[in-house]
Amino acid sequence: MKLKLLLIGSVAACGLLPRSAQSFEFGYAGYAQKPGLVVGNGASNPPPGLYAFDQVFTYQAKLAGPGAPIIDGNATSVHAAAATAGLFWVPGWTIFGASYDAVIAQPWLMADLGDPININPAGLHNTFIAPIELSWKLGESGFYARAGLGLYAPTGATSGANGLGNVGTPWWVIQPNVQLSYLRDGWNLTANLFDEINTRNPLTGYRSGDILHAEFTATRTVGKWTVGPVAYYVGQISNDKSSSFYGGAINTNRYNVWAAGALVGYDFGPATLTVWATSEISASASGGTPISGSDPASISKGISLFANLSYRLWSPDAPATPSAGHHK
Repeated sequence: MKLKLLLIGSVAACGLLPRSAQSFEFGYAGYAQKPGLVVGNGASNPPPGLYAFDQVFTYQAKLAGPGAPIIDGNATSVHAAAATAGLFWVPGWTIFGASYDAVIAQPWLMADLGDPININPAGLHNTFIAPIELSWKLGESGFYARAGLGLYAPTGATSGANGLGNVGTPWWVIQPNVQLSYLRDGWNLTANLFDEINTRNPLTGYRSGDILHAEFTATRTVGKWTVGPVAYYVGQISNDKSSSFYGGAINTNRYNVWAAGALVGYDFGPATLTVWATSEISASASGGTPISGSDPASISKGISLFANLSYRLWSPDAPATPSAGHHK
């Protein structure tokens, strides 16, 4: 999920590029959560119970931006695949007039970066925990609102002097979230906004800037089928704060990525399968400490394919028709 982070961590930890060309950690121009991962989710909660979700994605991309390495006329390739297992708990509690829920998810990630990096780290990514999410039904308008707080805990696989040589990160990421949905007559019109607030890397003192995600859904359910367009934006909205560990150097201070795609889902009864694909149509990066007069900033741009299977494990009452569930 942190494709650029994998690049920067491995370069810094393993010295895979000449020191004269890349003599400092790039900073954290990536993201803790893969953009597009939660499109399709509405702001309402299903009936009380314990739900499970299994999710996979694959990402095929190239580095873009002024600092993207070019070998024989081609930008460095980026490939990633991930599998996540998670639980979504709706106990039936009401807090401040809202339905309460909580989420925990554990991703596993593998990535591959081509020339001139040539690395393929794999392992457990940081664990995601949302101890509180609140969903309000706004009268009979068809609108729902959700607010929550999530955390990526530093439980993932790390290596190297800066802790960035594998797919985990050694710092916490705080993720506040707000969401608004119109859910009526089969329609799911949703805007989902969340921020990644990075704490300092305890090994280096470096602090990555905040990352804003905005994900959009406009689907319609007819019978057992759900179809419609989806889109997302992800971008860095505050500056990195470098440290003496890197001599104050920064690679990428800002980036912006826009993507669009489509979603299709089918309700099998006991479980719901949802598949969606997105293509990043625009990607830009800037703000790096110059190397030989050039901006080293870069970010990945590519195509993603996601699949999510959700199902109810337990209910306090008689079995009911499962909802689309919750995926992370």
